[in-house]
Amino acid sequence: MAHQSDPSFRAFHALRIKGFAKVDMVADIAAITEKEAEGFLQGLLAQELALFREQRALWQITPAGKEAHKAALAADTPSEVAGALKPSYEEFLVINESFKQLCGDWQLKDGAPNDHSDAAYDKAVIDRLVEMNVKAVPVVEALGVILERIMPYVPRLHSTSKRVVAGENNMFTGVMCGSYHDVWMELHEDLILTQGIDRAAEGSF
Repeated sequence: MAHQSDPSFRAFHALRIKGFAKVDMVADIAAITEKEAEGFLQGLLAQELALFREQRALWQITPAGKEAHKAALAADTPSEVAGALKPSYEEFLVINESFKQLCGDWQLKDGAPNDHSDAAYDKAVIDRLVEMNVKAVPVVEALGVILERIMPYVPRLHSTSKRVVAGENNMFTGVMCGSYHDVWMELHEDLILTQGIDRAAEGSF
């Protein structure tokens, strides 16, 4: 049976993954309702582990929150659970290299910014994204079988890839909009934090 994480921790973990986020983003990552997310975030605010930027409706983790998260993560996820992720994570890293290439090909065409006027070029890149997603999903599912909080990334990857196919160009590499790139980076950061990996030392971006 997959290891279960408490919803309050999932909200805290989601904010740590993003650094700053609106309540709906926290809810999406944590797989909880926005009402639940708001309540958990208010709890973090009361402990000075998070701030709320009212002008942009953004929640932000504080330095104290980052420190407190380390202990919360250790309490939530036993080392043997984190260690069991490694084989599938190695597969994820291989796919991550393909994804980085895809993002570059989507953003640039012949060394210049891609203005998306070449429909055939864009379709070829999107087709590769769909193929990559087909390979990635079983790997993410294997991670989710070990650690339950990883599993919600699967439907999120599916839904964003479908939106790219449907013509929403910003859903490929857009920032802070729930794009495929956003979800992928959240997943990667989740796995890095959970396993205690130094991203710079690993060299995976």
